[in-house]
Order: sequence, then structure tokens, then C-alpha cells
Amino acid sequence: MTDRSMDAADEQRRNFLKVGAAVGAAAVSGVAKAAPLQTSDIGKSPLKQPPLPWAENALEPVISARTLEFHYGKHHAGYFNTLAGLVKDTPMADQTLEEIILASAGDPAKKALFNNAAQAWNHNFYWTSLTPDKTAPEGPLLNAIQRDFGSVDALKAELAKVTTAQFGSGWGWLVSEGGTLKVVSTSNAEVPFTNGQKPLLTVDVWEHAYYLDWQNRRPDHVKAVVNDHLDWRFAAKNFA
Repeated sequence: MTDRSMDAADEQRRNFLKVGAAVGAAAVSGVAKAAPLQTSDIGKSPLKQPPLPWAENALEPVISARTLEFHYGKHHAGYFNTLAGLVKDTPMADQTLEEIILASAGDPAKKALFNNAAQAWNHNFYWTSLTPDKTAPEGPLLNAIQRDFGSVDALKAELAKVTTAQFGSGWGWLVSEGGTLKVVSTSNAEVPFTNGQKPLLTVDVWEHAYYLDWQNRRPDHVKAVVNDHLDWRFAAKNFA
């Protein structure tokens, strides 16, 4: 093995141990029941906001470039800016968002840390849940949807219903728990993976996600997102 290969292997082992330690510590405290996701750049640095995976106008008219100017450019960026200040000059500056979330979930003394890390992660996951392309569930994911919901249309109807019904700010999710697909909602910055649920897709129903385009018509916005812009390829990768 070359010196370069040995260095790469050592770095990989160190990263694995860091993630394992964080998950283990959280599990001991009774907070986390599942390992964090390792999907693309979603859970990486708490210091750098990833770029959108598509152009700002790619989801129009369902989500306008004007909405994204505020939602991505101000709200999402704000969570990263605040989080960067909270972790500056601490070991957490080198941790992943998942590690920070798991280490701070359920701890009132770390509420600001959790809220900003979780909202940074939730939005990373949300943008990647969306696509301007037309996609449809296939393969094992489609089989699981048919098993647990009866049909794709039934799943979409349930996801729209549960997401729309979320009281106040929050999120609607398609998750996998113990191999079974479920639709759940969470409030504010909460994330499913601290409760042993693996997120596959999410829909944001904080008012800043839709109000410029849809005003008080949350059900219409959610239905349009669920029917036209969910990326089932992304969900399939998470389900695998």
C-alpha cells in the first residue's frame, strides 16, 4: 500500500470513528435510535451551505425564484450563518450536521445549536427531495409503496394530507421505520432520524416556503409539490 493510500485509509477510519462515537453517545442518552443518513452533501459541514441542485426558477410556477431568493438565500443561509457562529472554535466545527443534531437533540441547554443544525439539515434534505423533472417510484421502493399504502396515488394523498395538517411550522415526511414506509410530520426543526425513522423525502410547510406564491392556500401548494416535484430517485437511494 502506498503512503497516499495509507493516509486515505487512515482518514476514512477516523471519520468512521467520529460518526460512531457521536451516534453511540446520543443513543446512550436515549435520544437517537438510528444512525444518521450519509447522503451526498446533506449532512456535511455546519459551516458551508450547499448550492441548490437546480436553478432558482426550475420549479416555477409551484415554487418561484422569488420564494427561493428568500427561502434559500435568507432563511436557509441564516441557519448556516448562526450555526457557524455557535460552533466557531469548538470541536463541533469539524463535525457533520448529523453529529451535531444527535449530540444536541433533547438537551435544553443546546436548543439553539439543535435548532440551527437541524434546520440547516432539513433544508439540505428538502432541496434534494425536489426536482424539476418528472419522476416516479420504481423497483424496491415501488414495491414497498404498494405493500404499505396500496398504490402510489394513495401514498401521495396520505403525504399531502398529513403534511397539510401539520399545525404551525413544520415538515411532512415519507420515512422508513423497521423496513415499513410511513408518513409522518414534525414540528419546527425536529428531524425523524432522532426517533429511529429514516427520511426518504420531505415537504416544507413553514410559511416562508410557500406564502409568497400561494398565500394561505397551503393545501394547494402541498398538493402541487407532491404531485409534480418530488424526486423519487432520491427517495429510492435513501430507501436502498
